[in-house]
Amino acid sequence: MTTTTTATRVAARAVHATKVYGAGSTEVRALDDVTVDLPGAMFTAVMGPSGSGKSTLMHCVAGLDSLTSGQVFIGTQELGALSDKALTLVRREQVGFVFQSFNLVPTLSALENITLPLDLAGAKPDRDWLDHVIATVGLGDRLRHRPSELSGGQQQRVAVARALASRPAIVFADEPTGNLDSRAGAEILGFMAAAVRDMGQTVVMVTHDPVAASAADQVVFLADGRVVDHLAAPTPETVLDRMKAITG
Repeated sequence: MTTTTTATRVAARAVHATKVYGAGSTEVRALDDVTVDLPGAMFTAVMGPSGSGKSTLMHCVAGLDSLTSGQVFIGTQELGALSDKALTLVRREQVGFVFQSFNLVPTLSALENITLPLDLAGAKPDRDWLDHVIATVGLGDRLRHRPSELSGGQQQRVAVARALASRPAIVFADEPTGNLDSRAGAEILGFMAAAVRDMGQTVVMVTHDPVAASAADQVVFLADGRVVDHLAAPTPETVLDRMKAITG
């Protein structure tokens, strides 16, 4: 199943992606022949019941895990064909990550956390882009603060800004609102949607929350390691209805 038209740039793609853990009686097929396109400059949510394969799909497409069989691409690069060094470069230069637990360095300021991946890569930030990212996530007056001096929502804003700072081809967000209250979660979802709308960013978010998924442009549903449905222009109600149909 694909989710783009020929006029839409594909930022990432899985083709006949299969991931098997264990063997024999303990075999678990986390992904089972998944083919899906993730369009560029679009916000895609990936949903499914626990154990559906949604996190495995994200980890494999992001290059954090390898497939048992099939292919994954970021742009035109097939990740399985890359050396470890080349794959590390792709993850560093083309992929951004936002995690549920923020993953900030406590001894660094907000600004230092935002620019850390660039600093580690020995790259200088595009100042105009960095200023735009900081303005988009509303952190201009908090840049000198350390994580312990920020609220959970502010810490996640720093994490989103860090993911965007290197202008990656695609940002993967794993339950980014899971540790936030509803108001802070709504703000983070709004920032990610603004990055897609105003900055042309591509965002792929794994979530179990129909309200969070409704912030996306489209939702891809997984069950038992397979893509089973797709929903454009989601609302909390339509997402919940689809999830009920899948799990029912």
